[in-house]
Amino acid sequence: MLEVVGQAARQRGLHPVALSFSPSPGEYFSRASGNASGSQPPRLQRLRDKLACIWAVGIAHIQLLRFNAATAAMAPDAFCDAVLRDGLNARWVIVGDDFRYGKGRAGDVKTLHAWCVANNVECYVMPAVKAMDVRFSSSLVREALAAGDVVTAAAVLGRPYRISGKVAHGEKLGRTLGIPTINLPLWSPPPLSGIYAVRVYGVDVAGGQPVLGAASVGVRPSVKSNGRPVLEVFLIDFQGDLYGRRVVVEFVQHIRAEEKFATVDALKAQMGEDIAAVRRVFAANR
Repeated sequence: MLEVVGQAARQRGLHPVALSFSPSPGEYFSRASGNASGSQPPRLQRLRDKLACIWAVGIAHIQLLRFNAATAAMAPDAFCDAVLRDGLNARWVIVGDDFRYGKGRAGDVKTLHAWCVANNVECYVMPAVKAMDVRFSSSLVREALAAGDVVTAAAVLGRPYRISGKVAHGEKLGRTLGIPTINLPLWSPPPLSGIYAVRVYGVDVAGGQPVLGAASVGVRPSVKSNGRPVLEVFLIDFQGDLYGRRVVVEFVQHIRAEEKFATVDALKAQMGEDIAAVRRVFAANR
């Protein structure tokens, strides 16, 4: 869709602009109902990563609109007047065929098209992207990741699923066990959990090549109760201080689900098996 925006802008001599919300409407309504972390779908990426992906395809400007009570209360035409006409001076608009907007999701592609005609704005409704009659969507990506199916998620995204962040100090348990890990705090409950074979970018800054690793995403039930989600990665064949370094973890294959082990020795033994499994994954894909 963003590539289509860029093409249309070049053809018409316009600036390609993307409009996005922060927080997402789903997050806003969940918080407004008093449910701070429960029912809203998990974010697929940090806001900074989302913006970087949009800029990477040649979008000149990103209009980040704060979604709040005033935004939620706007009728469809009032939203178009304030945001598209007065805010962006839009001359050409693209949306998906399931687009909804305005108070109570009252607006759809028909009401948007009618507003565009009345305001001399071109409107293009992009058909759904499908494969084998399956509609590609963020919901499909979330479902795949929740099942550990990073292969399907990558096919829908057009690239492997990634999580980025700055390496932070953890509890040093991996180092105590002889299996040191880098620790990346997560911005919200992640869309996936378990043990994965991963590639980590940003470690070898000079060469730019990824370092292979075994990643654990989850709440670490063997370590503590009611823990916050964290991403820990054991870097295979690498040693060094990476604290404060921003890295990107690319998920390649699911190894197993997160488990709770009765003893630290059992956890350590399983971590050794996980690392061996990850080595086999990458050896098979050379």
